[in-house]
Amino acid sequence: MEEKPSNESIVDPASRETTSLDVRLSVVVATRDRSGRLKALLDALDCQTIGRESFELVVINDGSSDGTATLVESRVDLVITHAEATGPAIARQAGWKAASGDLIAFTDDDCRPEPDWLEQALKAHRSAPHSIVQGQTRPDPAEDAVIDEPLARSIRVNELGPFFQTCNVFYPRDLLESVGGFDPTIPRPSVEDADLAMRALATGCGAVYAEDAIVNHAVEVQSLRAAVRGTKRWASLIPLVDRHPLLRKAFPWRGYVWRETHARLIVASLGIALAAGSGRKVFLLWAVPYLSLRNGWYPAGMLKTFRSLPKLVPVDAAEIGVLVGTSLKERRLLL
Repeated sequence: MEEKPSNESIVDPASRETTSLDVRLSVVVATRDRSGRLKALLDALDCQTIGRESFELVVINDGSSDGTATLVESRVDLVITHAEATGPAIARQAGWKAASGDLIAFTDDDCRPEPDWLEQALKAHRSAPHSIVQGQTRPDPAEDAVIDEPLARSIRVNELGPFFQTCNVFYPRDLLESVGGFDPTIPRPSVEDADLAMRALATGCGAVYAEDAIVNHAVEVQSLRAAVRGTKRWASLIPLVDRHPLLRKAFPWRGYVWRETHARLIVASLGIALAAGSGRKVFLLWAVPYLSLRNGWYPAGMLKTFRSLPKLVPVDAAEIGVLVGTSLKERRLLL
């Protein structure tokens, strides 16, 4: 392990103002088979305005079979290696427990933080030292060329909560200790971050949004098969809202529908069924809200959505199907 981060003053080369690092900061990253993306993250962390020597970097190599081990060998302060994949909850749990920082920053191996990410997050932390700090996450501008693809996947966080994704979130160490950290019984990469946040907020710690602590999240274009198969992970949402009912306030239809796309697809399906059953084509207008959601009401936007329906509808329908099946099993409604 390399020398621990220093608590000495540092100078921001942009502003030439001295800032006291009054907390020990650790950045924790869980990774699996994303050495290319991980390199971009490590490069971005090397360029942080607070200086690379001012924070500890802990990487959990969660069963990677690519070149991850070689990549991280000389670039991080602590590497935790799992021979087989354990899942993000267990991996991140191991990471923050092994870290030495008083403030734990979580980001992901498909992210690229802006140079002042940690500097801005530390400012927010100092204003509310016992709270969760959630930074802004946006699709990586360097990958704008594919963001409009029908099955493009990224993450956008432009306000506080409700899921507190680990692509860009900061926890005081004592808060993590008080709630036990991540729940290791959540196997898939889905709701482990939201569950942690809900348990932490239940202590009364509070949360703040750091708009200027920006992380750029990769944009991945999935195949239709992979996108449909990936919807299985959202079965975890049902036990999540059962455990934390306050989350329903963030969902449409009084908390019983998870995504707006689901609500509009259900209405569109009912309209199509009524039109077919009654012969009254006016019911087809019920499909307009679904068609207009992603690209607007203008004809060009709706035409773009219409052309994407062979990819959009199967994924939206698969998500609803997973939630319906799990709702019946758990006897808790969420569509």
